[in-house]
Amino acid sequence: MTARAFQRRELFPRAAAALPLAGGGAAALAARRAAASADVSPLLAYVGTFSSPLKDTLPTQVDLPPGNGRGIHRFTVDRDSGAWTEAGITESGTSPSCLAVNAAGTRLYSAHETDRVGPGKHGSVAAWNIDRATGDLTLLGSVPSGGAGPTYVSLHPDGEHLFVANYFGGSVAVLPLRADGSLGEASDVKEDSGEIGPTRATSAPPGSFAFSGHDRTHAHQILPSPDGRHVLHVDLGLDRIFVWRFDAARGTLAPGEHHVVAFPPGDGPRHFHFSPDATRLYSIQEEGSTVVTLDWEAATGRLTPKQTLSTLPPGFRGSNFCSEILVSPDGRHVYCGNRLHDSIAIFRVLADGTLEYLGEEWTRGNYPRSFTFTPDGRFLACANQRDDNVAIFAVDAATGALAFTGHYAAVGNPSHVVFLDLARA
Repeated sequence: MTARAFQRRELFPRAAAALPLAGGGAAALAARRAAASADVSPLLAYVGTFSSPLKDTLPTQVDLPPGNGRGIHRFTVDRDSGAWTEAGITESGTSPSCLAVNAAGTRLYSAHETDRVGPGKHGSVAAWNIDRATGDLTLLGSVPSGGAGPTYVSLHPDGEHLFVANYFGGSVAVLPLRADGSLGEASDVKEDSGEIGPTRATSAPPGSFAFSGHDRTHAHQILPSPDGRHVLHVDLGLDRIFVWRFDAARGTLAPGEHHVVAFPPGDGPRHFHFSPDATRLYSIQEEGSTVVTLDWEAATGRLTPKQTLSTLPPGFRGSNFCSEILVSPDGRHVYCGNRLHDSIAIFRVLADGTLEYLGEEWTRGNYPRSFTFTPDGRFLACANQRDDNVAIFAVDAATGALAFTGHYAAVGNPSHVVFLDLARA
């Protein structure tokens, strides 16, 4: 299949017709319907939002909206069609913009980006109990995040630690989890330092004025390695990924043997994702509009860059801000979010782990901040931040293509989606 076959102008006319074929044709669709009718356990979606106004919060942020969200929004998901139905809202006025659910499906954690607590005016991270019968959330408590503007949270495989990246604080923190799932005070906080990159990205497309985070340090994402031995985080302002050794007994971070990976100045690494076999990592650069393939050595924590590609179609000119990057659950495709261009770029993973650009799909909305696969990988939910909606796409596992289902969910300024499959957890 050629790259042209995936181009936006060609996908649109065929999207509705292609939908029933996504994932294997009529027979597969009938089998899915039968399975869905037999499975009465609900699939839930929780959506984190920006829910507080800019005034008196963090006025220097360039892309925080005026707070149309109301907190953490909850939906039930039709397993067959992908359609969402409103199920409730947990009110919060401090922008719970990133969420994480534990493996047991009993606790949800939220980063409150515009909260200001304590003398340091830090953000906060909250722990919630999940009612397994209704999906309702009950607050277990919250703690300071270790810096201003917490923008990302993730859980360690041991289920005993949560990591948080503080965008405005330029710091990362380790938060221990108590036996009841509530959060303890930070056991370690690391503040980034170094030379800030330039305001023009080295790899940006011609004519780009994309500038967001090269005014200071900005920790944007933190994730443990799949085996839990290392913890990695990106600093957009420093154009680096940091690799830490993690001491689970103490809940502390120490510089890894290969501690720093530098990207071209100004490119601004934002998010990354491991391949399912944990041999590679894919990094997306917010201002450079690139995706970088890196080999990962689990034993030593070494990252080795091996390929860089644009996330934009050939010939693109102008400004774009990359956002999310995800590897498909089967490891066959990589998806990259483009804001302003408002598309999801689709790449095929080749035998050596490098990528081949296939094309892109329009997000059906403005400023796609993030997207998430359903647990079975059949659907992708895209949070269109400035259009106040989440758009639902069917995923063709064989080709990587995305087909818009026609389903939207109305959510004010959505930022992040997580799913809870009550049949699995």
